[in-house]
Amino acid sequence: MPLANSADDKIRRLQVKLYQAAKQSPARRFHALYDKIYRDDILHRAWDQVRQNQGAAGIDGVTIAQIEAAGVDPLLTELADELKTERYHPLPSRRVWLPKPQGDQRPLGVPAVRDRIVETAAKLILEPIFEADFLDCSYGYRPKRSAQQALDRLREVVRRGRRWVVDTDIRSFFDVLDHQRLMECLHERLNDRRILTLLRGWLKAGVLDGQTLLHPDVGTPQGAVISPLLANVYLTRLDRAWETEHSAEGVLVRFADDLVILCWTRAEAEAALQTLRQILATLGLEVAEAKTRIVHLKPAGPGIDFLGFHHRMVRSFRNPGHFLARWPSQKAMRTARVRIRDLTDRRWLRRSVPEVVARLNRFLRGWASYFRRGNSTRHFHAIDWYMLERLSLFLSKKHGRAGRRYGGYLLASSANMGLCRLVGTVVQGQIAHAVR
Repeated sequence: MPLANSADDKIRRLQVKLYQAAKQSPARRFHALYDKIYRDDILHRAWDQVRQNQGAAGIDGVTIAQIEAAGVDPLLTELADELKTERYHPLPSRRVWLPKPQGDQRPLGVPAVRDRIVETAAKLILEPIFEADFLDCSYGYRPKRSAQQALDRLREVVRRGRRWVVDTDIRSFFDVLDHQRLMECLHERLNDRRILTLLRGWLKAGVLDGQTLLHPDVGTPQGAVISPLLANVYLTRLDRAWETEHSAEGVLVRFADDLVILCWTRAEAEAALQTLRQILATLGLEVAEAKTRIVHLKPAGPGIDFLGFHHRMVRSFRNPGHFLARWPSQKAMRTARVRIRDLTDRRWLRRSVPEVVARLNRFLRGWASYFRRGNSTRHFHAIDWYMLERLSLFLSKKHGRAGRRYGGYLLASSANMGLCRLVGTVVQGQIAHAVR
């Protein structure tokens, strides 16, 4: 049983104290925070979180494994000293490009491990303060909030009769986030010069793209630990404007830069979209017009995609009427197939079969744990079938055979070699009861 004065308990008490102080005084600006970031217990907790999340090395090439081999304490002592004497300067992020299923690429910034530690330490201190200001319509990247809660909120609002949906997201949000406006948002709660300098330093650190060092005046790298918190701080102005002045126009459900607004009528939905454009314009943002639609959720209607799921009204087999069902979207299915194809590619032929199966299972368990809450049985069956096809081809190639028949025989004779099966793991009860 942990001691009451353990490091975790001390950090938790500090976070609760900061949250309560911010909640009780909405206009309070905090001024004595910086020295808490380089506390020994805070830096060790930050390191634990960075180590658990793993991740690649930044531009300095230093990996988590190398830090562990050299000893963690010397690095944390060095970071604490640099922060205390204000000699800490973040390195630029290393830009990598991740392929998207539709063929284009998404930029991801990879900070150095040492910078990820300091960003995590700052997040431990700052998040409770800003969490006190965040509104219920926001679900993304917040403690004790999740995409599943946003999905449940969407289902509940539709169940109550709001069937017209503004389906949109914010165009290139992380790339165009305005630094000056963000600092103004941060100033609402922070009056600590050194904290603000630290946050500004991460925004200005730059990105190394190949051999080119970029210092953009806008944006925050996706991949930085602190970026989701900064994004929520920025978009709280959207949430606040909507909830205080425009909530009668529709119910806003937002997960980071992905959002829907649920309305009673098409006219309300059109007005809500226009209002959304106006609010975003005051923040230097725009809706992604190519991804923006007004959709009527009705039986045999087109449905919407939100947070990886496709949502559509379907007839209930348990009760009279219809309910909002959800299952993996076409994009989510394509992404899963691309990942499975990658994990069974011929470049892994030199690896052992148990290792390949273990890598597949790690992906499948993670993918299924997200999509299992819904009406996904048919889609899980399709992924199971594709998985067996790909692994059969892989086994045939590994044994110098053509086609998939020999590999399929090996799979069948060894109970699929321990490969996870998705069918049978779907949780439907929480969806079907919505029509009661």
